[in-house]
Amino acid sequence: MSWLNLYELEAIAKHKVEATAFDYIASGANDEITLRNNVESYKKIQLVPRRLASNKQPNTAIELLGQKMDYPILIAPTAFHGLSHKDAELGTAHAAKKTNTTMILSTLSNTTIEDASVAGANMWFQLYIFNNREITLELVRKAEEHGYKALVITVDAPILGKRERDIRNQFHLPSHLSIANLAMHMDAAQLDEHKSASSLEIFFQEQLNNELSWDDIHWLTSQTNLPIILKGILHPEDAKLALQSKIAGIVISNHGGRQLDTEITSIDALPAIAAIVKEKMPIILDGGIRRGTDILKAIALGANAVLIGRPIVWGLADEGIDGSIKVINFLQEEFKQSMQLVGCKNIKELSNEFIYQDSN
Repeated sequence: MSWLNLYELEAIAKHKVEATAFDYIASGANDEITLRNNVESYKKIQLVPRRLASNKQPNTAIELLGQKMDYPILIAPTAFHGLSHKDAELGTAHAAKKTNTTMILSTLSNTTIEDASVAGANMWFQLYIFNNREITLELVRKAEEHGYKALVITVDAPILGKRERDIRNQFHLPSHLSIANLAMHMDAAQLDEHKSASSLEIFFQEQLNNELSWDDIHWLTSQTNLPIILKGILHPEDAKLALQSKIAGIVISNHGGRQLDTEITSIDALPAIAAIVKEKMPIILDGGIRRGTDILKAIALGANAVLIGRPIVWGLADEGIDGSIKVINFLQEEFKQSMQLVGCKNIKELSNEFIYQDSN
């Protein structure tokens, strides 16, 4: 392994990916305060371990939406893996298969729903709801037909956040890449390099439902039998509304710090939402995880599982499929080690008992 931690891997990836593409992957909204806080917030949470309570093989397995997983680690939906490696999302799907990990394929992928399913991994599909509902339903039907096990609806992007790096770079996809799942429907799937501003911002404004509401979610639940998970929940009242609807689970996420800058970090939003949900539906945490201890803290504070985004793409940039596999294995091993050191034999026993609570 040429890197010892994910910070070192990020530095390696920066030298292997074209500069404009790396900026797209790495950037956040506005001053990138939330982007930085997503990582820093975990460092402020202290652990309180138990002694004489460890074992060699802590049980890290979970069951999520009826699906058994060896670790509470899933691959987050991130766009345009083709910017990092020629194998694009198919490479990531093969890494998911080889590590028995669930991958969530992005609507904005460079690989089609059909082609990504060839790897045989456990796949979920991330969905944006379009102005043209027929496009939305076409994507849903393809996911159903190709064995995807859940739909993850992004609800925190009615418009695109202001990403200054992309605007400065006039970000566009290179000519050999497109938004593969939408290429049959719209010229915008190519993200025209001649646009004067970020072509991705124009795509969001023109093609996606900019007034997404609970009515749209209720409509979608009536159109499919797949479990529906809402990605982008941060407010406890929205978690309460999700409990009242036909939603299978929620992802606490601020879109990797790429939407509303200075909004709350996912890990800081977790305790209040977990107190409302009270294990009535799965909670998945997304954003800023770089260590096994970060995963442990998320589970102890009420999450059922976590999503890993940018590090997977960094691994892909470094060594293709093998690089993404190394990232997953790294986090699995660090999480297992963290459980051993904190003195927890079974993931079901992780609770805020292991989190330092400042009485002041």
